[in-house]
Amino acid sequence: MTDNYEIATLAGGCFWCLEAVFDEVKGVVSVESGYSNGHTQDPTYKQVCGGGTGHAEVTRIQFDPSILSFRDLLNVFFAIHDPTTMNRQGADVGTQYRSAIFYHSPEQKETAESLVSELNAQKIWNSPIVTEVTAINNFSVAEDYHQEYFARNQNQPYCQAVVAPKVSKFRKHHLEMLKKQPV
Repeated sequence: MTDNYEIATLAGGCFWCLEAVFDEVKGVVSVESGYSNGHTQDPTYKQVCGGGTGHAEVTRIQFDPSILSFRDLLNVFFAIHDPTTMNRQGADVGTQYRSAIFYHSPEQKETAESLVSELNAQKIWNSPIVTEVTAINNFSVAEDYHQEYFARNQNQPYCQAVVAPKVSKFRKHHLEMLKKQPV
């Protein structure tokens, strides 16, 4: 990592969905699936799925702020998941699937809280945003088989039914933010 890059850690349901979208965003250098803000050191996927570790499934995103601002990153985040459901994204239920922004600096905290207020005021959703804005704590990288899961398993039923529609939604609504422009 260079000093010019920033890190964002976001939770919005299954980490496969977020990773697949952010892999395509211009200015994103790397995306890593993992677990954050729980009370168990280096939990396993099975432990996190059990709901007892307190962790959320997250993506840790390294990005170049000269190309992509943290606010723009968050705008993508809010566009690809439902930030109004507590501890749930679709059929994925539990605190590990909560909507959260785990900030890495006071500036990220301020940007996140400001954007949540703005979006709530705009009443884009029928319910208020419940996205938690909390300092990053206790991050650990998920097992290797979770990394680039969608890219390696696009024909898997969950990927076709859940991940692919989120990727398509991002492409449709944020074409200008794609790393590779269609020809």
